[in-house]
Amino acid sequence: MRTNDRDHDIVLLGASGFVGRYTARHLARSAPDGVRIAIAGRSRARLTDVKRELGVDWPAIQVDTSDEAGVARVAASTAVIATTVGPYLRYGTEVAAACARAGTSYADLSGESIFVARSIERNHAVAETTGTKIVHSCGFDSIPSDLGVGLAHAAAGGVPIVAATLKVRSLRGGISGGTIDSLRQQLKVAKTDASARRLLANPYALTPGPSARLPGQAGSGWGKVRGSWQAPFVMGSYNQQIVQRSNYLTGWSYGQLMQYREVVATGGGPAGFARAGAIALGTASLVGALGFPPTRAVLDRVLPSPGGGPSADVIEHGRFALDVDVYPVEGQPVRTRVTAPYDPGYGGTGVMLAESALSLVLDNLSDRAGVLTPMVAMGEHLADRLRTHGFTLDVGPLPYPRS
Repeated sequence: MRTNDRDHDIVLLGASGFVGRYTARHLARSAPDGVRIAIAGRSRARLTDVKRELGVDWPAIQVDTSDEAGVARVAASTAVIATTVGPYLRYGTEVAAACARAGTSYADLSGESIFVARSIERNHAVAETTGTKIVHSCGFDSIPSDLGVGLAHAAAGGVPIVAATLKVRSLRGGISGGTIDSLRQQLKVAKTDASARRLLANPYALTPGPSARLPGQAGSGWGKVRGSWQAPFVMGSYNQQIVQRSNYLTGWSYGQLMQYREVVATGGGPAGFARAGAIALGTASLVGALGFPPTRAVLDRVLPSPGGGPSADVIEHGRFALDVDVYPVEGQPVRTRVTAPYDPGYGGTGVMLAESALSLVLDNLSDRAGVLTPMVAMGEHLADRLRTHGFTLDVGPLPYPRS
């Protein structure tokens, strides 16, 4: 929420990085007049380059995320910090904590279970006291999943859900060095920390209290459904944790027995089977190789480095289409179709993070505070914002039975 006792409305931390530049570009094009934006990062020269590229006169703040006093000063100067600086387990811990203490709303792009679980433990009660919204995962992970389930649940009448499935229909775009590094850092921690390994595999890792009595995933996601093959989606286990946190934060409104999973639809016949097998094998091989030091060293030489990304042509031609199917305990199943004419990891994620920051500043949101999810913090306000920028978030009934 905007406040006159702060110097800025939004500080974009990491604006000179790969995803940061896309986020800054969207803010420069779409932020309403009068919104006070600043950019921040370690290199003043690189921030100056961003300002020159965008043709803006925003303040540039030099800060290192390891400088606790500097981070605290930035947090106290603004209503919202949006950060693209990952891996968040390494670079985001103090930023989120400083925002919680300062009463500054926060949005990031984290897809890191360990980081978010630690943030909840450290920051949730503090943020509730200061009236602050700390919102993780405001990019492709996990806005389509989180809004998709939440919007469909509302359209189904708000009754408990038996099952929900996100199906990736099409996905075109590149993999960022930051995404790879986030996965790498989590696997390094899990290698020596048994509790971290258990956390990564637990669909209720972001909800407090015992969860052994609750169901896990609705199967692995591999198999053939209604004549079409499907494979597990690489980010499904993390997105499941975010969806279940939304469920918990709304008093288990989706139902404590809801089973949620994410899959990639690969089509029918031998070709569909081959694609599903390749996706499942490739995902397992990548995770396994990154978790084993000798093979990780080889991959480090060929995978994108942090701060890097795909070519402009790959990003320009990116797009994605997802279906989120929700099956309530009574009434007709409901689908949220989520599409966008953007590369999911860069152009689309930049729009999602920028609009999340604008929503936190400008929209008439509820007073709910703490470590929240995009659906709980912003919900339909964010969905409406994304729709004005080319996203489809259409909700409608499903005529066919659950499968």
